[in-house]
Amino acid sequence: MSKIDQRVLNNQLHEDSEDAGEGAGGGKGAAAEPPQAASDQYLQAREAAAFLGVKLPTLYAYTSRGLVRSVPGDRGRARRYLRADLDRLRARRDARSGHGPVAAGALRWGEPVLDTSITRIAPEEGPIYRGRSAVDLASADVRFEAVAELLWTGARPPDDPDATGRLTYLWDPRGLGLPDASLFDLLPDRVPPLTALSIVLPLLASRDPGRFVQRPEAVAPRARTLIVRMAASLGLASGPERLAAALGARGVAETAAAALAAEAGEDGVRAINRALVLTADHELNASAFAARVAASTGADVYACVQAALAALSGPRHGGASDRIEALVAEIGEPGRAEEVVHERARRGEPVEGFGHPLYPDGDPRAAVLLDLARDLAPDRPAVQTCFELMDVVRRGEGGGATLDLGLVALSAALGLPLGSATGIFAVGRCAGWVAHALEHYEAGYLLRPRARYTAAD
Repeated sequence: MSKIDQRVLNNQLHEDSEDAGEGAGGGKGAAAEPPQAASDQYLQAREAAAFLGVKLPTLYAYTSRGLVRSVPGDRGRARRYLRADLDRLRARRDARSGHGPVAAGALRWGEPVLDTSITRIAPEEGPIYRGRSAVDLASADVRFEAVAELLWTGARPPDDPDATGRLTYLWDPRGLGLPDASLFDLLPDRVPPLTALSIVLPLLASRDPGRFVQRPEAVAPRARTLIVRMAASLGLASGPERLAAALGARGVAETAAAALAAEAGEDGVRAINRALVLTADHELNASAFAARVAASTGADVYACVQAALAALSGPRHGGASDRIEALVAEIGEPGRAEEVVHERARRGEPVEGFGHPLYPDGDPRAAVLLDLARDLAPDRPAVQTCFELMDVVRRGEGGGATLDLGLVALSAALGLPLGSATGIFAVGRCAGWVAHALEHYEAGYLLRPRARYTAAD
């Protein structure tokens, strides 16, 4: 018998005798734990073996090889095994046995990989903001500003309309750091709203020397003014006059409506407010994750929002609304939706705006926006086309409508320029990006996943 085998046998005999004595519960009573084994940092032999999923002889072999440290019990009690060593050993085993790929798969519409108290997703209700349904908040016409405060601090939106009105933020157009008329000479003739936001954001950051403070009481005021500036910047491509008119409005929805020259007056403002509330957050989507990664490095709130905007600009995220607008333009007029959808199916091309993975029966947020669009402008051709698309896809047993389709239909109903759906989405989602940045500032750790090297040497 080798020396290692002999040590394993000796350890096993020692542990078996101690376990028997402990289980007999004789007349000595409970003995005091030694100081080094008094906490939950140590497990008993059978607990340690179960934790590793091995038999006791295997545990003893690990101990003999120095892979798991143990300490003696007191007065005949069994030895205890260090939990940190057990954790490390199980992690190594899991990585070899395929749990690494499982964890990597979680980043592909898998289980959440981060804890959050901001938003959860309910397939039949949509997003729930700190216990409050986004659909209910929007349908009750709660101000977007109050919803942003709810996401950032958990403060319950006030029921008093006057109190809600006081949550809208006033600003002085002087010294806002927004681009002056000279910048308009540098812009292309047509600047989509999302591009305008990406241009303005770093300029705003450069005018704020105190932006690096990460305390919530310092971040929140910056986020409030940042969001209204972003809403005003949606009209950047329309010239200085539109920007000035937006800056003279009061409230985020009013500012966005003025910037985009929304039709329907107060009803249009109310519809935009609902859209902003419904888009405010959606758990750990790609742009929110980008904001959290930036926040984990200690980046300021402007940089976090810039990172999120960069993620949103991708065609698999914010670009969905743009593709739906292109589809509506391709259809051209009501009555051609079925023909275009069938031609796309023949060519193997997707039909955007349907089948969100989290909402098998359709996105509840989309239903709110589609109802608004139908109420505001039921005879507008682009609105009719959106509903024809829904009928065609439904007959073909396709998925339910997505938020993006609802935003496009609402933008068409309000007579907004192309790209406005994505712009409104970005302004509304900024509230969630800030919430995730604040939450990760508090968490205080760097988000740094590991890679699994696969290239052949």
